[in-house]
Amino acid sequence: MNEDPDERLLVERALAGDRRAFDDLISPYLREIHVHCYRMLGSLHDAEDLVQEASLRAWRGLRTYRGSGPVRAWLYKIATNTCLNHLRRRPRVVVPADSEPASGSRPPAIEVFWLEPYPDSLLEREDPGADPETRAVAASKTSLAFLCAVQLLPPLQRAALILRDVLEFSAKETAAVLDTTPAAVNSAVQRARSRLAPDVLAEPPLASRRPAPEEEILVRRFVRAWEAADISALVDILAEDAILAMPPTPIWFRGSSAIGEFLSTVPADGHLELIPLVRTRANDQPAVAAYVPDSKTGRPQAYGIMVLGASGASIKHITGFADPDLFRLFGLPLSLSQPSLSGGIGE
Repeated sequence: MNEDPDERLLVERALAGDRRAFDDLISPYLREIHVHCYRMLGSLHDAEDLVQEASLRAWRGLRTYRGSGPVRAWLYKIATNTCLNHLRRRPRVVVPADSEPASGSRPPAIEVFWLEPYPDSLLEREDPGADPETRAVAASKTSLAFLCAVQLLPPLQRAALILRDVLEFSAKETAAVLDTTPAAVNSAVQRARSRLAPDVLAEPPLASRRPAPEEEILVRRFVRAWEAADISALVDILAEDAILAMPPTPIWFRGSSAIGEFLSTVPADGHLELIPLVRTRANDQPAVAAYVPDSKTGRPQAYGIMVLGASGASIKHITGFADPDLFRLFGLPLSLSQPSLSGGIGE
């Protein structure tokens, strides 16, 4: 691989103590490193923190680099190992096998990790020059289905799978990142693939990043029904076997009737018209940001984001994230000037 003379100059200046040169050296890679940390951790907040930590480690360890190999691979090694160290420290919440969801059917005994949505606006900035097919494939590897699946893999298998199958590193390159052998990498990837459902690993057909017209109509129907507090219309939009989940809590609802009962009684005591929605996108899926009225002023305040998994003419999954801190990362306002009871905000 030919060495980039401009990059070599930045390395030399950075080694001489020029922090601005170092920032210029790593800045072209920070967006993709951010997405990589998100895939590893399933958490947007953790990705924010660990990119900063990895950047600091890179600055402090710059003399260990000394121009050996591509800067990109060097940064991926630091970021991946920073994520692995974090995963070793992070506690896991286990759902008991005999716990009962609100819908009455028993859930599997699974580990629930701190999963968070990722703004589409950041995905689009990752590689603005990519063709539609490449973008579609990349988006599929940040879908909530993919994130949920890989979070159940042991950390080293997860890292190997992401480096090989998502980033398309060679076995040798992946081995260098993980300080192991190509044979060990191939074995880890094979074990990881065997634990994932085929549809999770499958690449999507050629598609643009714009929502399909059918999806747009479906989301508009959802927003209008929500802001009209029309529970019957909301239930009609849901697939019969739809699932509502709210990670990281082990609370979930299966079936359109169970979800309808929850929506008619819990959020604002069923007065959904008091909770205006703002349209957004996350993980290459439609999403809505929900605002709840302040108890004193009545002004809608940031509450959480719901990612809507559409399938045909129905919504199959609603994944809710009750975290106002996500709004800043999504570029959403933390409060609205006044409630919207007509559906205008959601449009």
